Amino acid sequence: MADLPSVLIIIAVLFCVTALVQPLAQRLRLSYTVLLALVGVLIGAVSTFLLTTSLTDLFNVPAGLILGFPVTSQVFLFVFLPVLLFQASLTLDVRRIAEDAAPILLMAVVAVVVTTAVVGFALEPFAGVPLAVCLMLGAIVATTDPAAVVAIFRDLGAPARLSRLVEGESLLNDATAIAIFTALLAFITAADEPEVGATLAGFARSFGGGLLVGLLFARGIAALLPLVRDIRTAEVTLTVALPYLAYIVSERYLGVSGVTACVTAGLLLGAIGRTRVSPRNWRFLEEVWEQIAFWAGSLVFILAAILVPRLLTGLGWREVGLVAILVLACLVARALVLFLLLPLLSWLRLGQAVSTPYKVVILWGGLRGAVTLALGLAVTENPVFPPEVQRFVAILATGYVLFTLLVNGTTLRPLIRLLGLDRLSPLDQALRRRVVALSLVAVRDAVERAATAYHIPPEVASEVARPYADRIAAAGDDREEAIADRDRLNIALVALAGREREALLEHFHRKTASPHVLEAMLQQSDRLVEAARRGGRSEYNREARHWLGFGPAFVLATALHRHLRVERLLANRLADRFETLLVSRIVLEDLRHFAAGRLATVLGERLAGLVGGILAQRIDATNRALEALWLQYPHYARAMQRRFLRQYALRLEEAEHTTLLNDGLIGQELYHNLLNDVAVETPAAAARPRLDIRLDGRTLIEQFPLFSNLSEAQVAQVAALLSPRFARPGERLMARGERADGMFFIASGAVEIATGDQRVRLGRGDFFGEMGLLGRRRRAADVTALVHCHLLELGAADFRALLKGNPELALRIRTVAEDRRRMNQADAARRTGPTTVPPDRAVTTEQGGFRT
Repeated sequence: MADLPSVLIIIAVLFCVTALVQPLAQRLRLSYTVLLALVGVLIGAVSTFLLTTSLTDLFNVPAGLILGFPVTSQVFLFVFLPVLLFQASLTLDVRRIAEDAAPILLMAVVAVVVTTAVVGFALEPFAGVPLAVCLMLGAIVATTDPAAVVAIFRDLGAPARLSRLVEGESLLNDATAIAIFTALLAFITAADEPEVGATLAGFARSFGGGLLVGLLFARGIAALLPLVRDIRTAEVTLTVALPYLAYIVSERYLGVSGVTACVTAGLLLGAIGRTRVSPRNWRFLEEVWEQIAFWAGSLVFILAAILVPRLLTGLGWREVGLVAILVLACLVARALVLFLLLPLLSWLRLGQAVSTPYKVVILWGGLRGAVTLALGLAVTENPVFPPEVQRFVAILATGYVLFTLLVNGTTLRPLIRLLGLDRLSPLDQALRRRVVALSLVAVRDAVERAATAYHIPPEVASEVARPYADRIAAAGDDREEAIADRDRLNIALVALAGREREALLEHFHRKTASPHVLEAMLQQSDRLVEAARRGGRSEYNREARHWLGFGPAFVLATALHRHLRVERLLANRLADRFETLLVSRIVLEDLRHFAAGRLATVLGERLAGLVGGILAQRIDATNRALEALWLQYPHYARAMQRRFLRQYALRLEEAEHTTLLNDGLIGQELYHNLLNDVAVETPAAAARPRLDIRLDGRTLIEQFPLFSNLSEAQVAQVAALLSPRFARPGERLMARGERADGMFFIASGAVEIATGDQRVRLGRGDFFGEMGLLGRRRRAADVTALVHCHLLELGAADFRALLKGNPELALRIRTVAEDRRRMNQADAARRTGPTTVPPDRAVTTEQGGFRT
């Protein structure tokens, strides 16, 4: 066995080989992974020849070091596999994968089971080994490797959905294949005949347990990230620890699926990590992980390929025939799933249909790689299996991997071109021409400005700019009609929602709001992106209205406050809403400029006007919702605005210090000293002021026209009698026939009064419930909150005491009550149906922010 220095030398040499293979693959127009595997096989074959030949002994030492390199299935599965799985899942767009969850799960789970069965039963009559061994081989070859395929897709510009389907399948089918392999391995090596039910239960426990472990570890690391915020080396270090913790703890200590745990941890951290790490640091983290995955993937492929000559020892025509049967069985199994089962999903409306060209590419693009070789190697290392079983698994698994890499991998590029999947859709082509034209205009103008600034003769500048002018003219031949209005609007809304998410990430970086608030806003913006992509304008508007609504947590907090007088939970929800609305308004104003500028130049002024109208509606709704809170808590609103500006100023101060450093005006020592000063002030600026939800009665009373003529003493008297009450949309405030025990003043929101067929809506500054108190009779109407309302409640006894001590106020209330009574009688007599509110009494709703 090689010693440590020799191992390190071999790794260093292999790194040099992988670096040189990259430019060679680009020149030969081959997949880097395929070429790397070929180089690995060549290294293994040459090393074997040099070690065994009698021609020379000069290269025996390096050849022996390469062939004796301590690479085992344990190295593949515990060193490289967690890194590769985690990086792939970390960078995967979970939102987009969720759109194709049904077809991906079908190919990742059902296809693996079908492949295992078809391969097992196809080989069993010819293999001379038990059926269970053939089924185990089926599980080994069922796992796909996306590296080479996705690289070809990206190089050719294949549709993004095709890449998502292949990536999603390969990421999840590893867990299924390894779980089936483990179950069959236990079945074959068991001393007693195991029960099928127990085997299936063990499979379910392994899969579900891995899912739970991955969730717990990802949540734990995500909770630690804020503790090391802005220290990117520490953030990266925590993420490097995560896959190994999840994988090894699952496999070695809990007996559940480490692959499932690792994939789950990566998906979850990728979904929530961007809200725990600044955008700049997250980009750094992704770049580091891309490099780590490149190293791991390259070493895996080349080391696995070096083993191929050894694994194929004793290959004969019988084995070649078995490999052919295996290839045919895998293709048949994959075709059954793609062309028979997959259409059922779209027929059952469980997923979007997958086109025939996509299916053909997915069928032919099912390349196998390092995981298949690692599982095959695990069988050869297990002394429980007899030599003939070890040889059977090693030769067939290795032969099938070589076939997929050398045949499928080298012909996939022409197949994609033949099917036309490397060409953009008419919509994308038209959009591309417009975007290219804008970019070329910017380049041409920059060239002309540079020529003027650096005193370059105009004729030279014209000569350089002329090709750009020709390309601009060619791109400008595109007509706007090439993109339908609906499609262009959908493109604009998706771009707008994406830009909104980026703006929220910038606020996260600037720390202008609480992290948990921004995290919730980012999740909501993700739903906005999906709504725009899924349903265009209508879905976008529906999700935007939902953004301003009140979720279950708010409803629960309101109920706890009303019935149990628990204030803190409701205060926190209201404070969160303050921050959400404040940041939303700022972001929406930025989006207005984005729509009028960049979107207008790309998609046209008319479309930008439509988008501007949608944004104006959202801004107006946000302003009304924010105004409602401002009126109830003006001091808190000002405190929140001061906090926002203070945090924004600190981030600007940091940026200015960095600019001074980059310009060479200050040194590192002074720079860190200045940053330390900012860091000292940051915690105090980030602390959110505490909201006291007990309404400022005096302030609210002064806003009611009914109380405008009261003296200071009378205002204080009224404030002492009123108690606050929160009402959620749809809540019944009064019911017809119940005893009148109080009246309400509307501080914000709107209510509807129903008396038979008659409907009356009241808004801020109005009051209701006084008629039952004045007449000492039961309620004659139902009153329902239309939106979230802040009310001031006056009990029956306090009402009579208030009127007795304030004759002028009593007169005004009686006058309004009498007017309402006469109106009700007249309407009842005419039986005219619903009553509308005069224009000066029209109200707007806070729920969703749109007029009702």
